[in-house]
Amino acid sequence: MRAHCVELTAAAWRTSSYSNGDGGECVEVADNVPGVLPVRDSKNPTGPALAFPHTSWTAFLGTLHR
Repeated sequence: MRAHCVELTAAAWRTSSYSNGDGGECVEVADNVPGVLPVRDSKNPTGPALAFPHTSWTAFLGTLHR
């Protein structure tokens, strides 16, 4: 699998509904990036982000709900 760079400067980040509410271990996602769903650690907003194709993210969530 090849890694691709995705431009995230205009990403509108939000805290995932699956994160805890105390601001600790939070995951942020951005829904406004075409073709991918970026994910990052909210404690390190300038750090790396992972960008998953929508189909892969949907399959991942489906596995968690089993």
